[in-house]
Amino acid sequence: MNNSDTYVLVVDDEPDIRELIKDILEDEGYQIAIASDGESARSAVTEQRPHLILLDIWMPDIDGISLLREFMEQDPQQTIVMMSGHGTIETAVEATRLGASDFIEKPLSTAKLIRGVEIALENQAKQAVKQQFEAQEPVGKSPQITLLRDQAQRVAKHGMPILLLGEGGTGKHCFAHFLHSLGQFSTGKFIELTAETFP
Repeated sequence: MNNSDTYVLVVDDEPDIRELIKDILEDEGYQIAIASDGESARSAVTEQRPHLILLDIWMPDIDGISLLREFMEQDPQQTIVMMSGHGTIETAVEATRLGASDFIEKPLSTAKLIRGVEIALENQAKQAVKQQFEAQEPVGKSPQITLLRDQAQRVAKHGMPILLLGEGGTGKHCFAHFLHSLGQFSTGKFIELTAETFP
């Protein structure tokens, strides 16, 4: 994706910081929208889905963690980078647990800001490619594969847990992603558990 095609929303209650970030990222070719509080951020996200949100932790009407939680519930694939001049390790861990892709400390340096944005967008692109690859249908035209595909489509409609068993190398991993892509939670995260993770 070209920078000029990338829409970034900057949410910060401090006008000087908002404008500084806006100027830096516009110089890099990004399309920028700004919001000074939670309400204007919600409106901006509703108006046009940003490729990236830079979100301050401390704001007057709502804290950034609550807004992060809200945005991630609405769109689990949204890429959000948190910013704070008063952040703690606990806050950064909580933000990451809720889905933030990064945490940038203020005061912001131009290089740190640009690199943080680049990394977040690169990770987003990699994740999109990975999901597209993983959700591909099982390949083949044999009666067994056709039956397997049909069964997967029927089972996925019910939204119930499914346990896949089979020998190593038989395609369980790919099939699990295929099932996930068909189900009602396909826009959510795919959580993978393997037998090795259990005692």
